[in-house]
Amino acid sequence: MTSQRGESAVAAKGGRKGLDKSHYLYIAVILAVVLGAVVGLLFPEVGKSLKPLGDGFIKLIKMMIAPVIFCTIVLGIGSIAKAATVGKVGGLALGYFVAMSTFALAIGLVVGNLIHPGEGLKLTPYDPNKKAATDSTADFLLGIIPGDIPVLPTLLAAILVGFALQKMGKEGAPILKAIGHGQRLVFRILIMIMWLAPVGAFGAIAAVVGATGAQAIFSMFTLMLAFYITCALFIVVILGTLLRVVAGVNIFRLMKYLAREYLLIFSTSSSEAALPRLIAKMEHLGVSKPVVGVTVPTGYSFNLDGTAIYLTMASLFVANAMGTPLDLGAQISLLIFMIIASKGAAGVTGAGLATLAAGLQAHKPELLGGVGMIVGIDRFMSEARALTNFTGNAVATVLIGTWVKEIDNGQVERVLSGSEPFDEQTMIAHGSDEETVPEGGPREKATV
Repeated sequence: MTSQRGESAVAAKGGRKGLDKSHYLYIAVILAVVLGAVVGLLFPEVGKSLKPLGDGFIKLIKMMIAPVIFCTIVLGIGSIAKAATVGKVGGLALGYFVAMSTFALAIGLVVGNLIHPGEGLKLTPYDPNKKAATDSTADFLLGIIPGDIPVLPTLLAAILVGFALQKMGKEGAPILKAIGHGQRLVFRILIMIMWLAPVGAFGAIAAVVGATGAQAIFSMFTLMLAFYITCALFIVVILGTLLRVVAGVNIFRLMKYLAREYLLIFSTSSSEAALPRLIAKMEHLGVSKPVVGVTVPTGYSFNLDGTAIYLTMASLFVANAMGTPLDLGAQISLLIFMIIASKGAAGVTGAGLATLAAGLQAHKPELLGGVGMIVGIDRFMSEARALTNFTGNAVATVLIGTWVKEIDNGQVERVLSGSEPFDEQTMIAHGSDEETVPEGGPREKATV
């Protein structure tokens, strides 16, 4: 456990170092969205002319869809095989994660069908064969960006490669490691692209507001509000009920115990920074080390409840905004695709957008033009995604520990009552001599 606590100390320090960069991007996106909305409202024609900025950013995201999906699915299948080998805990955890992720995706579809976000905007569908009405310079710059690779063939190839590497056993380990290094490179490029998010958001929002007026702003606000309410209800009602019935623990007491981690996640918009701390705190809570060691890292890969809700609600928003709502059959096929593809929504800025674009491209490529609106509000929803993912994994750890009878209920009560607080200084002291975790390494997935 020493190494994990060492990682905690490093992550805490690293989180603070990266905080300013994250906030600069966050602030820049907010300012870009506001400025784009103002330009679209006051100067509609100018706003429409800025559409190539949003289109260029979307093309860059599309360029990364295939590499993200391939690397994460191949590595994800390898993680499933590894988790399954630990026996009852791994199998139970994976079964629970698949069930909860599917349930969260379904909730997103239900809420999206109830509120119909984006309805009435009637944006122009994306046609990859139709040249935009832009000047030659814009055409030239957009033409530099590579075309996208079909998603479904990539997904099939990734699944086949993943299972083939499983069959190879130890011989496949070097190849899996090489793909892990490739994933680092892909995510590094994705991070670089996301620093252009303010430019893309400015152009996309200005163009949309210029074409539709204030209705676009109202629709985006409706989606954000509905998403936050859905995530809050999912945590309190669904996860809270499960936790109370199975383990007899109050969800609010557990959330109070994890308050410092929530602040860290809210500051960085990613649950990734709190991963080592969650491992340390769950062990201190009374869950056995083997259960924590399997459940938490695997959950960061496969238990992304907040991301699942976001993907389905955002997909319905885009479909309605483009004036081509998805029928029941298309929604079910989208849900099945997202069950698999959401495992690729890694803890790197922009991976969630790439996964969303992948789902839309696989089902209705003409909907990709609406992703520009999501770029503008994606950062506003990232905190809710990260907090929901983190809470889901904390609850899962307690539930799995209870089911396999590897939890000290007396310790749980003492910790949550405050009589045995978590010792931050001890954790830092244990980690003072540990090796620093390499930045950008292949990590368990979290949210964006």
